[in-house]
Amino acid sequence: MADWNETPRTQQQGFGSVPRTGGELAGGVTFDEGLRKHMLSIYNYMSSGVLLTGIVALLTARSGLAISFASGPLLWLVALSPLAIVFAMSFGANRFSRATLQMLFWAFATLMGLSLSTIFLVYTGASIASTFFATAAAFAGLSLWGYTTQKDLSGWGSFLIMGVVGLLVSTLINVWLQSPTLHYAVGFIGVLIFAGLTAYDTQRLKTEYSHYRGTEWAGKAVVLGALNLYLDFINMFLFLLRFMGSRE
Repeated sequence: MADWNETPRTQQQGFGSVPRTGGELAGGVTFDEGLRKHMLSIYNYMSSGVLLTGIVALLTARSGLAISFASGPLLWLVALSPLAIVFAMSFGANRFSRATLQMLFWAFATLMGLSLSTIFLVYTGASIASTFFATAAAFAGLSLWGYTTQKDLSGWGSFLIMGVVGLLVSTLINVWLQSPTLHYAVGFIGVLIFAGLTAYDTQRLKTEYSHYRGTEWAGKAVVLGALNLYLDFINMFLFLLRFMGSRE
């Protein structure tokens, strides 16, 4: 989930550089080890969360419990619980400690695994795996571009959040219409929107580091940043699965 309170910037920094806090490299480029460590921590949390979700989803599907989550009361429990945690982390970050945010993040990743286990009832395992690796490659490229580009992406925020709202509305409408054309159109637009969010959020997380470097908030920002990128990855995967997934 992206943070749409964008921070004004007067200059876009280059790769791995913020105001001079590190040592000088050849050519006068400043490399901030603190920024590098911060971003690596975010990616480590994010990738660990995705891995946990995948393991839980696969084990749940193989155990047969996924059928229980496909309908009935458990459907709403596993569908709404992760959303509740996202809202709690987003709006309660100032009150929660870093340890509490970490606990909520792992709980969220686990619940998402239970929720996503139902995709194994719809798509073949091979197509899910190929879509996952395609998403991982696209995510890595987009995130790297967002980190290194000299282009200021802050203006994308409002456009992308409107796109997410449009996706939600279109998805709800298609629950009633059951239109295959709208289904694939929403999938295509969803991939584009979350691809943009991946680059946007990466640049935002990089830029915001200079504002809370050395503060207590820096630790919390790692967990919240991982949550942002996790959501970008999972949503891009699910929308891409509409095209690449082979049904059972």
